[in-house]
Amino acid sequence: MTRPFPLSGLLRVRARAEERAAVELAASRRDADRVRLRQQATREALAGSELPSGRDELAWMAAVSSRSTLAVLLQEAERAVEEAERDVAQQSARWSLARRDVRAIDRLAERHDATERASEARAEQNVLDEVAARMTGRTVGGAQEAGA
Repeated sequence: MTRPFPLSGLLRVRARAEERAAVELAASRRDADRVRLRQQATREALAGSELPSGRDELAWMAAVSSRSTLAVLLQEAERAVEEAERDVAQQSARWSLARRDVRAIDRLAERHDATERASEARAEQNVLDEVAARMTGRTVGGAQEAGA
């Protein structure tokens, strides 16, 4: 009968931590994509805004105000993209560390399983050797009695 892996509880805990880190990484990537889309939309709106060609002073002030607002929104969006990219990098590092921790315990589990299989194979071979020795002993003993 094989012994259970003594660190199986730790392996489960670390696997859950890795899963949680992967979920957080995916969420931060989605957030970064959403922020980039907002930045792109603001950039396109700013590029598409034009100043009026007429002499209407009110329209001119409204267009300048609109462009100024879009420029400020674009700056905010660019800062948000930088922040989101930093968050993605941090989450990626956390996931990598969690994955490394899981892999270390996983390698120990694989080594434990290999050791247990080798131990079982040795025990089975010992039993087979003993059975074979008994069978050979009977045959040799039985042949000697018949020859005498």
